[in-house]
Amino acid sequence: MAGAEKPTEVSRWKMFEGYNRRYNHFSPTLGCSMTFSIFFPPSSSPSPTHKFPVLYWLSGLTCTDENFIAKSGAQRMASAKGIALVAPDTSPRGLNIEGEADSWDFGVGAGFYLNAMNEKWKNWRMYDYVVNELPKILDENFEQLDTSRASISGHSMGGHGALTIYLKNPEKYKSVSAFAPVANPINCPWGQKAFSNYLGSSKSDWEEYDATCLIKKFNNTISTPILIDQGDDDKFLKDQLLPRNFEEACKSVNAPLILRMQPGYDHSYFFIATFIDDHIAHHAQALKG
Repeated sequence: MAGAEKPTEVSRWKMFEGYNRRYNHFSPTLGCSMTFSIFFPPSSSPSPTHKFPVLYWLSGLTCTDENFIAKSGAQRMASAKGIALVAPDTSPRGLNIEGEADSWDFGVGAGFYLNAMNEKWKNWRMYDYVVNELPKILDENFEQLDTSRASISGHSMGGHGALTIYLKNPEKYKSVSAFAPVANPINCPWGQKAFSNYLGSSKSDWEEYDATCLIKKFNNTISTPILIDQGDDDKFLKDQLLPRNFEEACKSVNAPLILRMQPGYDHSYFFIATFIDDHIAHHAQALKG
């Protein structure tokens, strides 16, 4: 990261007395130009040293950094609670790797928040980007943010990313939540397609990016319950998401989980917008310290 370029602001919009700001930068980790969005809440403190805690949001398949910012309505509660929202993109872009755009559930827009082991997909290192590079960029360029007080959340593929990143780095995040996460990817078509291409054939490598496998290593390091909302009318629930597998794994090791099955809700941002305030409040409580 030495000598990484300063991110360039490409747009801004005022919202709930704060600002949505979008940035572009070159990512040494991914080897391409990347964008990310930040919602900065209004400063309610007269102290110039006041810093906002950070909630990272990881989006799902086909999304960019803009989906959450434009559709979730999370800014209202984030503004009230004084939490900055940070939304990265979902994969490298512009590398023109053969096959990267052949399907919507693999390649561009489908980074799965892992570090690829297949040489062809060596730039697909969204895990390192989210866990290491992006926080460093925030630390070095946005003095109003306090990345030592951070939580993480996400939707679908991004819910998978939030859960696995949190479980692999509980010391870095105060709390985790997810909407309709891909909770057991080694046992669903999306995960099997992505993992076999990005990681190869070794199931032990796959398990390192599967929340249901990772939670079984639980050693009482989680102080705040994991919050998951799942719509029971989600067309991906039965074949792709498998939240009950994660729930059973949590029960087996007494890991704290709040799994809320929401009647009649689907996989869309209408669902997310309905319950996002609960998630912001959940993280605000954990970020108080």
